[in-house]
Amino acid sequence: MPDIKIPSHLDLLNPLLDALRELGGSASVEEIELRVIDRMGLSDEVLAEMHTQNQTEVGYRLAWARTYLKKFGLLENSVRGVWAVTDAARNYPRVSPSEVAKKVREMSRLKAAPDKRSSSSLRGEEPDELREESDWKSKLSMVLTENLSPQAFERLIQRLLRESGFIQVEVLGKTGDGGIDGKGIARIHGLMSFHVYFQCKRYKGSVSAGDIRDFRGAMQGRADKGLFVTTGTFTSSAVKEASRDGAPPIDLLDGSELAEKLKEFGLGISTQMVEHVSVKEEWFANLG
Repeated sequence: MPDIKIPSHLDLLNPLLDALRELGGSASVEEIELRVIDRMGLSDEVLAEMHTQNQTEVGYRLAWARTYLKKFGLLENSVRGVWAVTDAARNYPRVSPSEVAKKVREMSRLKAAPDKRSSSSLRGEEPDELREESDWKSKLSMVLTENLSPQAFERLIQRLLRESGFIQVEVLGKTGDGGIDGKGIARIHGLMSFHVYFQCKRYKGSVSAGDIRDFRGAMQGRADKGLFVTTGTFTSSAVKEASRDGAPPIDLLDGSELAEKLKEFGLGISTQMVEHVSVKEEWFANLG
């Protein structure tokens, strides 16, 4: 297998900043990733390299790049996952990757010192945005890809679509129908409806543009829209193919987004909210 050159997180710092500026100063993770991929001309071979079952290596390194730029003071992110450049970024049309790395590693050493932990690097840590979700999403991915049968996975997607407001959701089963696994009707505010065909793939890798074209060919003329669900990821060419001008649109739901939807509807995922209570001594002091 030939050696594949994947940009490091430091190589991605300036393309990431440039992408955000081109997108108006703020963007979602998906928008950032697609723009960086376009700017750098990354090949499908590079984008197909996986870090975990539902995280590409490029996506993982971009998460590290966002973390470094956030610690450096040039990026901020909201609870809704939108990233934006800060006012300080105006002073940095370009950044020095070595300067950013030096400052972030020094911050890590200072933070680690009280606990007497290793201060040499950030090795072994996860990017800030991935740390909390890494364990549960990895476990869920394993359950979906290794423990569920294809039929059970299709029934899970059927349940998810029903919870999302779809009606008349059917799993078509093993009909040899060009990769179409099911169909349903999406209702919009009770006023409009769209006939949707869906396909489910329990992948550990990336869905290609060819997979999208095959699915579109199978559903064309039979539905208003398509929905492609995978436990893996989609290549950039697959994302472009799904929204290609003049072709029936296909919505995409990758492994990470699928996990968030299952969490949202409580399908096999439970969330515990921990209450933290603190005493504000200064408040009592102000009573005189």
